[in-house]
Amino acid sequence: MAKDELMEFTGTVKELLPNAMFRVLLDNNHEIIAHTAGKMRKFRIRVLAGDRVTVEMTPYDLTKGRITFRHK
Repeated sequence: MAKDELMEFTGTVKELLPNAMFRVLLDNNHEIIAHTAGKMRKFRIRVLAGDRVTVEMTPYDLTKGRITFRHK
């Protein structure tokens, strides 16, 4: 899949799940399961419940995503 096919959304982390997964409520009221991107994991950027995040999703599966940025 090409990088330009990814869709970006913003949302709020609702719940921390096992295996470094997160339940994220997007601004359009959809709820997805997301994991942190590799660079965030590498630099140990913590994501907690209530944080505003940017999520990348593929158009093929709109229930899963990747957290790419934690807003301040």
